[in-house]
Amino acid sequence: MTITPTPFDAAVALLQDGRLVEAEAVMVRELDAVAARHGAGSPQWASAQCDLGNVLLNADQLGRAVDCFRAAVSVSPRDFPGLHKDHLTYRSNLGLALRLAGRLDEAEAELRAGLAAREAFYGREHPGYAFGLEPLAELLLSRGALAAAHQAAEEMVANLWRNGHERVAVALALRAEIVRAADPGAEAFADADRLPGPVLEQLALAVQRRIEAGDPRMYAGIVRDLVRLLEAQLGPDHRATLNALSSLANLGRDAGDQAGRVEAIRRVLAAYDRQGNAEAALMAAMGLALAHGEAGETGAGLHAYAAAHERAVRIGRPEPVSQVLRNWGLALQEAERFTEAEPCLRDAVRIAQTGADPELLGRGRIALGLFLQHRNRLGEARTVIEEGLAVLDPVHPDAMVGRSHLGAVLEGRTCGCGDMPGTLAEAFRAFVLSKLPPDLLEDLRVRVEDGDFKIEVNLRREPSPAELERLNGVVQSAYAEFRRRLAAQH
Repeated sequence: MTITPTPFDAAVALLQDGRLVEAEAVMVRELDAVAARHGAGSPQWASAQCDLGNVLLNADQLGRAVDCFRAAVSVSPRDFPGLHKDHLTYRSNLGLALRLAGRLDEAEAELRAGLAAREAFYGREHPGYAFGLEPLAELLLSRGALAAAHQAAEEMVANLWRNGHERVAVALALRAEIVRAADPGAEAFADADRLPGPVLEQLALAVQRRIEAGDPRMYAGIVRDLVRLLEAQLGPDHRATLNALSSLANLGRDAGDQAGRVEAIRRVLAAYDRQGNAEAALMAAMGLALAHGEAGETGAGLHAYAAAHERAVRIGRPEPVSQVLRNWGLALQEAERFTEAEPCLRDAVRIAQTGADPELLGRGRIALGLFLQHRNRLGEARTVIEEGLAVLDPVHPDAMVGRSHLGAVLEGRTCGCGDMPGTLAEAFRAFVLSKLPPDLLEDLRVRVEDGDFKIEVNLRREPSPAELERLNGVVQSAYAEFRRRLAAQH
């Protein structure tokens, strides 16, 4: 049987590829088609508005997402009796978007109204009521109303636990953050040792999702508690335990706990060696080398790269060998051991040429080109950097760095490394121009000012309403894409 993906499925796939404008365009076309078939204000139109809102939410276009969810909520179950469950979801999504947009008073009003509607529809003991408690507890946490947040989280956990619902894992992850916010020394996962193995795995995934938006200093303690729980219940070599240890290592880096980071990586490496998983062990070995280097332990870091290189050679494929050599060469360069660094970086490029990964080859060339630039070998540097840029995606981070350094090389400079904000501004401009009709814009000027992009648009002709909406959407998507890159430079 052939399963045809829905427009929303296609949009999600585009989002996962970082193609924000295309994802939005798919859902805008779908919304227009649904409005033509069923009419604006229909249940189908409300569903399409919600789907577009979710795409915009995931593209960091929060204001527009709020508008979509509000449009979906405007379609009332009073007019369409079968719409009750969907309407509750639309209201929860509206509350979420308002919270993420910082409009907390509006968010709380929507979420409390939604919770009351859930109680009327489901009753207080049904899991559907707990689903309304979750975003409310999240909001109260963000407002610092910890006692009220804890009360909502405890009721949510009790409800889902009593009903045997797997979403109890998500509730426990949220409760852990609330508990630790109120008392940094409290046990994050009280009673969680009674959970079956599959739910413990779901708990680990839920904590990982929360880490991405959490405070590293808070989550380091939460993840340490999680690691102890998973080791005791699932074992030290279980995938969930190893993922939690990897998260602990990353949090150690973010929080400045280098010793904790090194220890966590050592435990992961030992587990993969016990399992005979050579590829995963190699990644851990390179992580260990990087951790030593960032901790200021230069000798230990270089020794770890030598050991990682031996592992890569045993694997027998060019790609891992090239990757290790590139990283090792960069570490040697950082240690000012230049006569050793250059052969590593050259071998990384040479070996990548025998493999099948153009991104790895491009990154290797950029690394070698920057080395040559800083050694005042500008002619060689220009050639190698240009060769690297030829095989990398123009918006790849290494391509951005390479393009910035190439500007410095062309100016005859060995340092300063070009104008990265200017490079990002030019990439922003090229991104927008590539998504619009070629005859629409007379000129588009982009610059970075006060830590953000400023744009000036001159139109060649009067745009149609659809073109104007497209222009606004493309610019908003470019802001979402390149602000992240700009922030990474600071």
